[in-house]
Amino acid sequence: MAEEHPPTFRYSAALAAEIESRWQDRWDTDRTFEAPNPAGPLADPDRVAGRPKLFVLDMFPYPSGAGLHVGHPLGYIGTDVFGRFRRMQGDNVLHAIGYDAFGLPAEQYAIDTGTHPRVRTEQNVATMRRQLRRLGLAHDQRRSVSTTDETYYRWTQWIFSAIFDAWYDENAGRARPVAELVAELEAGTRATPDGRAWSELSALERRLVIDDHRLAYIAEAPVNWCPGLGTVLANEEVTAEGRSDRGNYPVFRRNMRQWMMRITAYADRLIDDLDLLDWPEPIKTMQRNWIGRSHGAEVHFATGAGPVTVFTTRPDTLFGATFMVLAPEHPMVDALIPAAWPADTDARWSQGHASPMDAVGAYRAQAAAKTDVARQVEDRVKTGVFTGAYATNPVNGAAIPVFVADYVLMGYGTGAIMAVPGQDQRDWDFAVAYGLPIVRTVRPPDGWEGEAFLGDGPAMNSAFLDGLEVDDAKEAMIAWLERHGHGRGTVSYRLRDWLFSRQRYWGEPFPIIYDETGLPILLPASMLPVTLPPLEDFRPRTLDPDDAASDPELPLGRVADWAFVELDLGDGPRRYQRELNVMPQWAGSCWYELRYLDPTNTDTFCDPEVERYWMGPRGPGHPGGVDLYVGGVEHAVLHLLYARFWHKVLHDLGYVSSEEPYYRLFNQGYILAAAFKDERGIHVEAAAVEEGPDGTFTYEGRPVQREFGKMGKSLKNAVAPDDMYAEYGADTLRLYEMFMGPFDVSRPWATRDVVGCFRFLQRLWRNLVDEETGEGRVVEAPAADETRRRLHRTIAAVAADYQGLRFNTAVAKLMELNNHLIGVVATSGACPAEVAGPLVLMMAPLTPHLAEELWCRLGHATTLAYEPFPEPDPTLLVDAEIELPVQVNGKVRAHLLVASDADAPTIEAAALADERIAALLAGRAPKKVVVVPGRLVNIVA
Repeated sequence: MAEEHPPTFRYSAALAAEIESRWQDRWDTDRTFEAPNPAGPLADPDRVAGRPKLFVLDMFPYPSGAGLHVGHPLGYIGTDVFGRFRRMQGDNVLHAIGYDAFGLPAEQYAIDTGTHPRVRTEQNVATMRRQLRRLGLAHDQRRSVSTTDETYYRWTQWIFSAIFDAWYDENAGRARPVAELVAELEAGTRATPDGRAWSELSALERRLVIDDHRLAYIAEAPVNWCPGLGTVLANEEVTAEGRSDRGNYPVFRRNMRQWMMRITAYADRLIDDLDLLDWPEPIKTMQRNWIGRSHGAEVHFATGAGPVTVFTTRPDTLFGATFMVLAPEHPMVDALIPAAWPADTDARWSQGHASPMDAVGAYRAQAAAKTDVARQVEDRVKTGVFTGAYATNPVNGAAIPVFVADYVLMGYGTGAIMAVPGQDQRDWDFAVAYGLPIVRTVRPPDGWEGEAFLGDGPAMNSAFLDGLEVDDAKEAMIAWLERHGHGRGTVSYRLRDWLFSRQRYWGEPFPIIYDETGLPILLPASMLPVTLPPLEDFRPRTLDPDDAASDPELPLGRVADWAFVELDLGDGPRRYQRELNVMPQWAGSCWYELRYLDPTNTDTFCDPEVERYWMGPRGPGHPGGVDLYVGGVEHAVLHLLYARFWHKVLHDLGYVSSEEPYYRLFNQGYILAAAFKDERGIHVEAAAVEEGPDGTFTYEGRPVQREFGKMGKSLKNAVAPDDMYAEYGADTLRLYEMFMGPFDVSRPWATRDVVGCFRFLQRLWRNLVDEETGEGRVVEAPAADETRRRLHRTIAAVAADYQGLRFNTAVAKLMELNNHLIGVVATSGACPAEVAGPLVLMMAPLTPHLAEELWCRLGHATTLAYEPFPEPDPTLLVDAEIELPVQVNGKVRAHLLVASDADAPTIEAAALADERIAALLAGRAPKKVVVVPGRLVNIVA
């Protein structure tokens, strides 16, 4: 129960709020956390000299309209603790935060609330800035950016321009400026696609050749079209059920004219350079799997419409290929289809359709309603339809039927597979369903009763391959294919080029215009930024969510005097049309770390000297990049992959010295919280749920079921940090989130447990400040030996924990030291200064406001942010005495206290002199005595 009259100077929520507000204002006034650059507007050479640099980065947050919940700051607090610790160790620490504010979520939220995206986004950013400031994060506020700032997206457009104006030279293994490609074509050192001299090509033909090489290009591409949202979606924005993750609308696969990024040119480097990075191995594996590099062979199967090429990683199984499957979108499907069914067509193959054209057409319509994600679900029933055509297996001349099935994707390999049911479970299931032959080509173990055999073994039923193990059989088959002109060894990738268009309003405009040819023209840098026009009616045109054949209406096209513009690009004023698509949300987050380095530079996105200082390679073989990048595992693939691609292009073109954007990656865990569902299976507000004495839960009198999940708006289980600030103060919230568990492990939130951390801070305050008078309780009297020893061990352990991001164990050690001090203060009435100062400095990274206040009360006039972190006395880290177990014939019979530096003979003599051991030996000499100093004594009797 609350005290009726608590002491006047007790550390309370009100006192914490006053202390925290005052120190946050002082940090701002004194510009405490501004990190100096070596050059440019933010330069301060004197502060840079002699200090190692440290660039700490949080993943770009999206400014949600609902504001922060207590799960959001977990990573931000962790990086702040680490950055503050390293600043105290003498590092020049750059730590900043900005806002990823473009994109579909922001626009959809604006639609839902009836406000313009810019108004709503700026309100959200302001809310988030306020909530983050209240946490006392040591950010350099000068460096904060938002992707929606015109001064920021000017450089996003500039980087797009650099990518558009570059091509990938496979011989050199890097991107080069398009101007160098033109020079080679003009000189004849590089051939044109049709072999004609460059001078013989028309101006239009030359433009087409160049556009075909660009890293950013336009193409007809299969996309996820969502009529209900009026835009194309990326794969990660589509659920496994083939619906939009926002709004739950149907999503359809269809071809559209889109901007693409040629990320596939970098596939090998994106995989190989993972070995240079200090990332969690599971994240590296996820990226490797996403890129999907596969070594195998291309095999040509003859058909009546020409050869169909498949890619296979198992060319050794070619003798077992008993049918072929094409993706519904494969360009050769129409050419293969005959007018009528072959006479012997199985009824299961035709599925009751009058003709192959009818059957394939109906199946394609079904497949168009499924996304790539839905089509790849492993346990889904495999469906398909016969095309009416046959192909010839090149190794044995067998005629094999050609099917269309949606489990084959046009975006992987060649969009066609040879089906070997004996060695592939999907093919086995399909073969069983459609009555197709099954031929095993790898001998399974004796007694095998399974279906498809996926393991290794000697080849069988494979003519010249019989008896060979898999790897040898692969090599022999590739050699045979190449010798007979039926294929070649090659490498394939799962990675597809990056779809880079969105049919919305709230995004970066492309710096592209079109002339009468319909080909893209890059605007000069002097015309950037291309700003978004004011548009009140920014909502996408209402479309029938189920109309797969509908076309998007581009909102930017509604502003005629923006969409069509008269410009003089050097050949006189001419009328052009702007690109009406906008860039995806990923664009701004691909390079934000670079803008943090040099945010006020108006001449370039980042001064090369500044980039080299903060992100340059640390030595030979080092890729450079951010020193510590912290964020959730949900961005393991796409954001990281896209950012790496942009960074590598900038490196190839000479704009940055680092080959990679993020050298060290750390994935923090999530904060989980109880969520509740009613009888309809709908989540209700967790804060309004009541728990009964029998452990059941009710909401507005109705029973609800409890579950646990990631804290957030969707589960209605969010806890606002503002509530925690008001109840306990920001330092308590910081401390609790770091104490809950290991930084990289998800942990459950329990508001009732926060009070434990609050009481620890109250006890810490009470050890140094008299609650009744407000006077200090710190004296210059020396600490007792045991207290001094505990202090220095804590210093060493806490420093190691901070460095290793083990914040929960650091808190535990600080609590142990403070508990010891409670006894010291209770006995003597005072706290030794030699303990108080280091304790406050150790607490500073975790609870910076309280630490600053106590540091000030200890008589210091300046901030402790740059005070050296305490150094332990090594002589106090070693025990004067240690306890060793003494074993007799393998069983512990006694424990022995000896000096920590005692040698083996001394330890042996002490063990044999021990009364219990002497009684067991009964005067007999032991056969053997083994002494392991510092660990044990083993006596063999």
